[in-house]
Amino acid sequence: MKKILSLTLFLALCQLSARAQNQPIRYADQTYLPNIKSIKFFLGDLYISYPIIRLGSGQQLTLLFDDLSVNAKYYTYQIIHCDKNWQPSNLTELEYLEGFSGERIDDYQFSFKTLTPFVNYQLRLPNEDITWTKSGNYLLVVYDAERGRVPAFTRRFVVVEDLVRIQPDMVRPNAVSKNRTHQEIDFAVNHEYLEIRNPRSEVSATVLQNGRWDNAIEGLSPFIIKGNNLVFDYSDKIVFPAGKEFRYLDMRSLKFGSENIASIERYEDGYDVLLFKDNKRAERPTVFRNDLNGNYVIETTDQRDFDLSSDYANVLFSLYSPTVYDDYDLYVVGGFNGWQLGAENKMVYNNSVNGYVAKILLKQGYYDYAYALASKFDKEKIPDTEEIEGNWFETNNDYSILIYYRPFGGRYDQVIGSLTFQSGN
Repeated sequence: MKKILSLTLFLALCQLSARAQNQPIRYADQTYLPNIKSIKFFLGDLYISYPIIRLGSGQQLTLLFDDLSVNAKYYTYQIIHCDKNWQPSNLTELEYLEGFSGERIDDYQFSFKTLTPFVNYQLRLPNEDITWTKSGNYLLVVYDAERGRVPAFTRRFVVVEDLVRIQPDMVRPNAVSKNRTHQEIDFAVNHEYLEIRNPRSEVSATVLQNGRWDNAIEGLSPFIIKGNNLVFDYSDKIVFPAGKEFRYLDMRSLKFGSENIASIERYEDGYDVLLFKDNKRAERPTVFRNDLNGNYVIETTDQRDFDLSSDYANVLFSLYSPTVYDDYDLYVVGGFNGWQLGAENKMVYNNSVNGYVAKILLKQGYYDYAYALASKFDKEKIPDTEEIEGNWFETNNDYSILIYYRPFGGRYDQVIGSLTFQSGN
């Protein structure tokens, strides 16, 4: 059985690799090659932080990823400056970079004491080869150069100039229907040290929930202008479904398991991990606990080196559902897959278990996850967790506010301020 699965995976890799050579990159967090796993992109050594960095701060962004291969490959990277709408800006590379894109990622190590072989790659940005000189939205593109500059994955990051101060305020939505289920964000921006002549046309804001760009609220203009204060105080506009505290998978040990793991099977070439069946909880009371707000951490208690000795396992998720969702597809989502809706995390209905199942290859660690529906008829699919998970106003979430500024005659969108805070604080 394992050999058949390996052959099937090999054929799938070949087919998807051929498709990747012909597909253009998306200016979003996207993985194009199925052999690329466990992508982490964060600030410095803050493992569950978001890739938002201050211009000229001396800080670095850290990129980690695995290639499920026994051999090291020639990966290169490119950095693209974007406007606030995540399209390439009007700047040339010479205008926003010192150094040049296209350098090789030459910091890599081979897995150690794992049944699944892989090569772990690391990259720090900026570095001695390249640094950015402008604030704004950026897209990091990693290519498999051995296959003819095939895109392996893309990741967004933001470079910020600290020119304004942001004061957030968490409020209950005015709409009665959302009062117990959603969270509304109001905030004010003080630009005492920056002259802004026409705030409504030159300033805009974006708000992210838990670092997600797929459901970000973008293009917000100041609602009220009071001297040097720009007030973003809308009614029922900067509103997010609150969700509930995430489900979790503790797979730091493949020897002893954890409370939500039903069984662990070891084979010559890998592990299978069966989770206890989950139930829908939209109508159930919320349970408060400290979670990772959808994020995940690579870690193992079986070995000492987290990056190189954390093994991979096929994890079987199952969700009890006596009926099938005819008009919707069901997915397992979270930071571990960038909230993408792909074949690898799509669930299928299994009559023998009266529910949906999915088998996902994951590296040892601690994972937040949720179940989400997406309409079969919408082209731009956004995961919706309300039906399965429910929403509760008191849920703790991360919110990030980004302030964009393009003065009259400006050629690019600066990011002049950012703030990340938790709704429970």
